[in-house]
Amino acid sequence: MMSKSPIVEIAKKVCPAVITVIVSKDLPKVEDFYSFPYGGKEYIMPMAGKNGKNEVEKTQIGGGSGFIISEDGYILTSNHVVADTTAEYTVIINPKHKHSAKVLSRNPINDVAVLKIEGKDLAHIELADSNKIQLGEDVVAVGNALGEFNDTISAGIISGLSRYITAFGGIDHSMQNLRGLIQTDAAINPGNSGGPLVNMEGKVIGINTAMIMGAQNIGFAIPINYAKKDLDEVKKYGKIVIPFLGVKYVLLSHEMAKANKLPAEDGALVVRELLGESPVIKDSAADRAGIKEFDIILECNNQKINAKNSLANILQKCKIGQPTNFKVLRNGVELMLKVTLVEKE
Repeated sequence: MMSKSPIVEIAKKVCPAVITVIVSKDLPKVEDFYSFPYGGKEYIMPMAGKNGKNEVEKTQIGGGSGFIISEDGYILTSNHVVADTTAEYTVIINPKHKHSAKVLSRNPINDVAVLKIEGKDLAHIELADSNKIQLGEDVVAVGNALGEFNDTISAGIISGLSRYITAFGGIDHSMQNLRGLIQTDAAINPGNSGGPLVNMEGKVIGINTAMIMGAQNIGFAIPINYAKKDLDEVKKYGKIVIPFLGVKYVLLSHEMAKANKLPAEDGALVVRELLGESPVIKDSAADRAGIKEFDIILECNNQKINAKNSLANILQKCKIGQPTNFKVLRNGVELMLKVTLVEKE
């Protein structure tokens, strides 16, 4: 008799804890449609308030996957799944069990979010140590593919480690630079975002986050250890505690430096986003340390700042209340500045 694949037992263990996240908002009620000619073509447009009424109705605008990690209802998912702060979120465990979810934290830097639902004795998944994963290791991705195929599982291997990508996601398709990712050839589809990537013990090693459009079998997951820190802080403080420097900046590149005749190709150029605003927030840690507009921050605690290792990523590792060293280039002269970081409010 042929023995069963170990993936069968993994599915039994993991799938009950994988959930669907529904994103909804109150939007104007569509009462009819009308034809709108433009550029030689006709477009069908929705019509709201046809009878002079401005009625609204709850409308689903997005969704994704997630997974329960404790019997009392803590959930991990991708930040881009729950990025809209004005939306409402519903967690579907199965067709008979739906829960209103509260977003406890959003971390756009690591694309991780922590949710909470009310419940007890909920099916949940254990977290592994993503620092111990190995290239070529067998893995299983679980999620709700395309937002409608619940408990979709796909098997593969870890194809690469410490990958860096630029991803676009969320309701507004905002850009994110993600680093340290796990690459896998297990199929990850739209709707899988936020679901778990598990090892052959059925423990989570990553959070499915992105795929390469037009490519086959190239998907990425956030290492689960990135989420553990956020989870610990949420349970301890009720939020993520993030060190705050207090500057507006752009990351430099070879092209940008050449076009603007800048003295450095890497680093963070302190510059205002809008006319009339200050690029250094008054009374912030940066202001007190003497960081000025047009300074180029080259290093933070001896770590070079570049596109693959941004200032935001480095600051996450710094300690609040402890001196942090910055190497700054100002008018062609390198300066060493000591900054005491504070908590971001």
